[in-house]
Amino acid sequence: MSEAAVVEKVRNVTEHTSEEVEKVKNWINTEEYKEKNFAREALVVNPAHACQPLGAQMVASGFEGSLPFVHGSQGCASYFRSTFTRHFREPSAATCDAMTEDGAVFGGQNNLFEGLENAYSIYKPKMIPVYTTCMPEVIGDDLTAFIRNAKNDGRIPEDLPTPYANTPSFNGTHLHGYDSMIKAVLQNLTTDQKVEDKCTGKLNIIPGFDGNVGNLREYKRICDMMDIPYTMLADISDVFDSGCDGEYKMYPGGTKLEDAADSINAKATISMQKYSTTSTMKWVGREFSGASEILPMPFGIKKTDDLLLKLAELFGKEIPAELKAERARAVDAMTDAHQYIHGKKFAIFGDPDYVIGIVTFLLEMGARPWHVLVSRATKKFQKEMDALLASSMYGEGCTCYVNKDLWHMRSLLMTDPVEGIIGDTHGKWAARDAKIPLFRVGFPIIDRVNLHRTPVVGYNGAISLLSMIANKFLDITDETCEDQWFEMMR
Repeated sequence: MSEAAVVEKVRNVTEHTSEEVEKVKNWINTEEYKEKNFAREALVVNPAHACQPLGAQMVASGFEGSLPFVHGSQGCASYFRSTFTRHFREPSAATCDAMTEDGAVFGGQNNLFEGLENAYSIYKPKMIPVYTTCMPEVIGDDLTAFIRNAKNDGRIPEDLPTPYANTPSFNGTHLHGYDSMIKAVLQNLTTDQKVEDKCTGKLNIIPGFDGNVGNLREYKRICDMMDIPYTMLADISDVFDSGCDGEYKMYPGGTKLEDAADSINAKATISMQKYSTTSTMKWVGREFSGASEILPMPFGIKKTDDLLLKLAELFGKEIPAELKAERARAVDAMTDAHQYIHGKKFAIFGDPDYVIGIVTFLLEMGARPWHVLVSRATKKFQKEMDALLASSMYGEGCTCYVNKDLWHMRSLLMTDPVEGIIGDTHGKWAARDAKIPLFRVGFPIIDRVNLHRTPVVGYNGAISLLSMIANKFLDITDETCEDQWFEMMR
C-alpha cells in the first residue's frame, strides 16, 4: 500500500468543522472563557517554574571540581542538563545512577554505589553533590545511609565531600531545590571549620537561582570597586560562561572548596534572593559568625542604592566616585528613555525575586506592571507585591496573581491587553497570540543568544534593561507606522 493511501485512511478520533475550530479560537479570548480558566484547580498548563532537582543542579555546578550527581532516572538527568545547555549554550556536566524499574522495587542503593564509584574513578571530582528525583523520593530511599554505606564499602573516599539534598520533583520548584542544595553544601563543607574569634574579613554573596551570569559578575565588580573581599556561593559565572580557547575543561571555574569551607568565619553573608534561600539564610543566621542580610535584587536605582549603602555600612567603606558616576549615567539614561516607557502597561511573570525587581524598575520608570504572575508563591509574597504596587501611583489598578500559570496569563492578555510582557522564553506563545513583544528576562532563555551575559541588576543593568524595552517599542513604531510618520528622529 502506498504512503498516500495509508495517510488517506487515517481519521481523527473526533472530526471538527472549520467553523467549530474558529468558534473555539475566538471563545478562548473572551471573558467567559477567562472565568472558567481561572476556576480550574487540578490542571496546570505551561507553569512558569521548573522542578526542584534543576535548582539543585545549578548549585552543584557552582563549586570547583564539583560533579553534580542525580539519584534518579536517566531521563530526568537529561532534562536538567539540556535545560542548562540550551540557556547558557555551554556544556552542563552532570551524571546520574540511572534508576529503572529494579530500583523502584528494590531501592536505589546499588545504583548509587555503582554510580558514585564510576563517577569518581572516571571524572576525578573534588566534590559530588547528590540530589534526588521523583522515583527515589516516592520509595523513600535513605541518602544518609546510602552515602555512608558507599564510603564504608570503599566505593568513594571517606574524605570526599558528598553533600546531598532531598529534592522531590513533585513538590516545590527549582527555587526550593536551590535552597536545599546550597544549604547542604555549606553544611557539609563548613563542618568543624568555625574558629572562635576568627574573622576572614570577607563577604559571602549567595546570588540565589540566577541564570544571568552577567548579574554575578556585576556583584563581583561592585565588590572589587569597593575593595571588599568576597566569596561567591555558588559561583556559576565561569562554569557556564567559560570562553572558547580550543580546550575543553571538565571543571571550569566555580567557588573554591577551601573558600566555601572558610565562609563560616566571614565578616558578613548576604543573599540576593529571599525566596530561593529561605532555609539557607535561617541556618546561616544561626551558624555563621558574621552578620547576615537578605537584600532585594538590585533592579533599578533605589535597590542598587540600597545594596551599596548596606555594603558600605557592613564594611565601613566609602562608595567610590566611579560608582556614583555610574549612578548618574543610569539616571540620565532613564530620563532619556522615560517617554518611551512611561504609562505603558506590562505583564510580568517569573520567579518571585526577579518579578519584584522588575516591578520595582517599571514603577521607577513610570510604567504600569498591570498583570503580575508567579506560578508558585506564598501569601507572604502576595502581601509584599501588593504593598510594592500600592507604594506608587503607577501601581494603581495593577494586580498580582499567585499560583497561576501561563495559560492564565494568556487569558489576561486577551481580555485586558497590555503593551509588553516580561519573562522567560515560555511566554512567547502568549505574547504571539496577544501580538505584543516579549522582553526576555529570567530563566530559561533558549530562543535568543547572549542575554544571560548582559546584567539586568545594578546601574549598568538598569541601562541595559530600559534600552532593550524602549528600543523594541521604537522598532515597532518604525515597522508599523505609515510612510509620512517614518521619521529619522524618534
